[in-house]
Amino acid sequence: MKFPKLKSDAMLAPMADVTDVAFRLLCRKYGAGLAFTEMVSANALARMNKATLLMIDVVPDEKPRAVQLFGQNIECFVKSAEYLEDKCEIIDLNLGCPHSKIIKQGSGSALLERPNKIKEIVSALSSAVSMPITCKLRLGIDKSSINVIKTAKICEEAGASMITIHARTQKQGYTGKADWPWIKKVKENAGIPVTGNGDVRSVEDYERMKNETKCDYVMIGRGAIGNPYIFRQIAEFNATGKYSKQSDIERLNDLFSYLGLAKKHGVQLKNIIFHAQSFTKGMRNSSMLRFKLSKAKTIEEIRCIMEDFKT
Repeated sequence: MKFPKLKSDAMLAPMADVTDVAFRLLCRKYGAGLAFTEMVSANALARMNKATLLMIDVVPDEKPRAVQLFGQNIECFVKSAEYLEDKCEIIDLNLGCPHSKIIKQGSGSALLERPNKIKEIVSALSSAVSMPITCKLRLGIDKSSINVIKTAKICEEAGASMITIHARTQKQGYTGKADWPWIKKVKENAGIPVTGNGDVRSVEDYERMKNETKCDYVMIGRGAIGNPYIFRQIAEFNATGKYSKQSDIERLNDLFSYLGLAKKHGVQLKNIIFHAQSFTKGMRNSSMLRFKLSKAKTIEEIRCIMEDFKT
């Protein structure tokens, strides 16, 4: 299945406890071409686990909707994909998570050591559902065993419609510098769209990644936390060659927009507190503010704290 044409080549990355529906909708409002859910366990979803079902919080307003799955059991992947077929338009396979608890399950970046297993999973998913299957990869386990070109080719041949390259190894986690030249090498060897990911925190980073790697799309993760406005800046830059800065007042207004969406869609309080703290990072007296937010018990209390702060 061909990857759909998006309105923007800038995407919001899947991030655990970050990319809830309210935050995704705000990023889409500002121009993100696609916004992925946080990673969802295929094993738990196949069992119809209640907590996991709540993580499939996609809504029609964010079409095309993209759900990311992790796991290593093919039967569970297929069952989960079939369940998702009328709930989203894209399924992404996580082959890059570096967290130890995911690796111990044989999932995420652990699968980079099992190329045949990757082939089986992607082939099974591509055959099971009539929607694009995409894959998010890392470069390899460590710098001495980088195999991203081979792995990307396996994904493509097995039926993947798009590949995202987070240009770090498993061992790097989220430290060190993303090695963008590998994104370019994958692009030069791929016959499907390639998305670059890693160390994009500004419009300048976005432009440089596009120019240096020739990737089709740019995925933004930590650079969008507390800053969904980055997607509007990218859109402005692509349209006019320049972009506007965002004031603290505008950032606070974005937070109130997020709070409204979070209340409407029943986002968990821990997510709301995290985003409230992220939106206000670096502002005056923000350390005291973040302490107050950490003690909040309801979304209404958070709103009151923020109203007092704004005045």
